[in-house]
Amino acid sequence: MGIFSNLFIYGMHAIPKPIVYVFARRYIAGTELNDGIKVVKGLNRRNVCATLDVLGESVTEEKKTRDALEEYKKALDAIEEEGLDSNISIKPTHFGLGISYELCYENVYELVNYAKRYNNFVRLDIEDSPYIDGTFKLYRELRKKFDNVGTAVQAYIRRVISDLDMLVDYKANVRVCKGLTYPEPRSIAYQTKREVDKIYPYLIEKLLRGGCYVASATHDELMIAETLRVVDILGIKNDGFEFQMLYGVDSELRDILVNMGYKMRIYVPFGREWHAYSMRRFRKNPRMINYVFSTIFTRYEK
Repeated sequence: MGIFSNLFIYGMHAIPKPIVYVFARRYIAGTELNDGIKVVKGLNRRNVCATLDVLGESVTEEKKTRDALEEYKKALDAIEEEGLDSNISIKPTHFGLGISYELCYENVYELVNYAKRYNNFVRLDIEDSPYIDGTFKLYRELRKKFDNVGTAVQAYIRRVISDLDMLVDYKANVRVCKGLTYPEPRSIAYQTKREVDKIYPYLIEKLLRGGCYVASATHDELMIAETLRVVDILGIKNDGFEFQMLYGVDSELRDILVNMGYKMRIYVPFGREWHAYSMRRFRKNPRMINYVFSTIFTRYEK
């Protein structure tokens, strides 16, 4: 199955979307808001929090940025009406960052203000390197007015250490992830897991020491252990950090951490623009396809 997954990745752009969806379905809640809400309800019943993401990115039409805003408002309405433990995550290019900073700011300001009415939280995801400066500018401007907005850092981006002081100054709520999702040249990003594994715990420690709330977003048990080591050394209580994982990936590890008493939040993507997200995930981790085949064949054998 490893050979098949590699062939799948190599030729995936030629594969019809309905076939790709068979593989992607395990890792997205579905195409509609109700699908996302259903998944969040199930997670909450297992004492797991969530962050909803309406899939979409690199929007080039202003109308589509407004559509994204309205979709997220509906998601916030549903979270509130159902009494769910979930916040939301957004990609700035979904809100127009690739069109103009001013358009993006206007849209995201409206969303963060809307979320504040519900005492909910909005996280600005970090995308590929051309948008990092714009995303952090957006975060700084919003953080001056709101306390319900956070952002993220990617350990594989070389500049990440120089961004930490700014985040500490704002006592930011920061998701720390390895990255590697967007292909970047060596001049911009570390190219090996070994390099990223060295920088990851440093980011966790620097942010926690600076008074930030940290979400350690990883499925790597070594990085989870490193996070717990740092937390123990610094005397951080369980309400001062959390773990985050992707929907559909290693639910066993998720439950182990929850049963140990740690806060866990699952990233739950949904929406009709699922294809780009799925392609990135499969490129980053072809083993995801093996998970799907393992499940299919296990069910067949039963």
